[in-house]
Amino acid sequence: MDDLLADFLSETNESLAELDSALLSLEQSPDDADTLSRIFRLVHTIKGTCGFLSTPRLERVAHAAENVLGRVRDKVLPVTPDLITTVLAAIDVIKVIVAGLAGTGSEAAREDGALIARLDAIAERGFVAADPSAASQPRMPNAETSRSRDAAIAPEPKLAPQTVRVGVDVLEEQMRLVSELVLARNQLLQLARAKEEKSGETSAFAAPLQRLSQITSDLQEGVTKTRMQPIGHAWNKLRRLVRNLEQELGKKIELHMTGGDTELDRQVLELIKDPLTHMVRNSADHGLERPTERREAGKPETGRITLNALHQGGHIIIEMADDGRGLPVDRIRAEALARGLASEAELAAMSDAQIHRFIFLAGFSTAARVTSVSGRGVGMDVVKTNIERTGGTIELASKPGLGTSFTITIPLTHAIVPAFILESGGSGSRSRRSACSSSCTRQAMRQSVAAA
Repeated sequence: MDDLLADFLSETNESLAELDSALLSLEQSPDDADTLSRIFRLVHTIKGTCGFLSTPRLERVAHAAENVLGRVRDKVLPVTPDLITTVLAAIDVIKVIVAGLAGTGSEAAREDGALIARLDAIAERGFVAADPSAASQPRMPNAETSRSRDAAIAPEPKLAPQTVRVGVDVLEEQMRLVSELVLARNQLLQLARAKEEKSGETSAFAAPLQRLSQITSDLQEGVTKTRMQPIGHAWNKLRRLVRNLEQELGKKIELHMTGGDTELDRQVLELIKDPLTHMVRNSADHGLERPTERREAGKPETGRITLNALHQGGHIIIEMADDGRGLPVDRIRAEALARGLASEAELAAMSDAQIHRFIFLAGFSTAARVTSVSGRGVGMDVVKTNIERTGGTIELASKPGLGTSFTITIPLTHAIVPAFILESGGSGSRSRRSACSSSCTRQAMRQSVAAA
């Protein structure tokens, strides 16, 4: 049962992450039948698997959500913001239940009657009941209904690729061993070259070492690929975040993302999730104006936040920008002076770009009041700290009334990557192909340099 529960939790968490994004896509494109079918299949799978684990609470909530989605699929109900919000609320409850299962192995006791009543009211009458207690209780479908619903689920047009679930710690150990193998390979090649230079003869080990070198390089590349994930995985939750911020802040926000298929190391991906979240929240709260302010400034009512990712050499470039009011240079200068971070003379000599950098200091904020979204001065400090932990950098540019843009440059991977080490001295210079790593130890680096 432990293995079954672990598999269920892993698969369900993946489905829940996909559901958030898919539901928001459906809200934007209500006539997208493929997206609706995918959502229905995911919820149906979660509900169906509950029967093996004796999780009645999870099954009730998933069943109520499935009923609503089934009515939408049958074109009885239209896709509306209220409908999507209620289904998202059900998904949030499912996430809480799944988190409890992961922590304790059993469901936490809680009453979900009000939520289920709202879902049933939408499924049966197409609106949210004003009095949840007056809504009917969920009805379990009979066998014939279940068979007809299952038969309505269209089969996948092609077989899904075969996958095997492997623990992250196993991949980390494989990467460590491959890194050590690369360093040992470099040492052997250096010893062979030194012996050939000394004797003037080709060593019998030359051909096997060359073959070993090629296999090691292929193995390194293969193991590195197992750690690579599309950056879009870090962006999936941002669409839901922006939708929530629209409602909370009373603003109209459009999130435009490109380059989501750009791949980078899983470890780096984990480190940039929080920075991206903080940056989007700050842009929505501080950067973008309210619809009335944007109209008065001659801008569209809907503010725009853009995210773009691309490869450039051995790095990933992430660009995030908004078309809001820009950074308030005068307020930043005044706050820096009030905190004693610089004197008036020093601030007067600084360019706007230099003054902008103050926002990355811990506790620094120009917000007039603290809100549930931002204003405590910890967001951009976390952004800078986490990005620097990846070995990356962050730059910003801002123009009053036009918006603010951030450019993040981070390593493609923390694995060992090819490099050139140049040594000059005497009458000439030489270069050898070697390898280095942002995560290897000082001793390993010295070994790599010695091999060159």
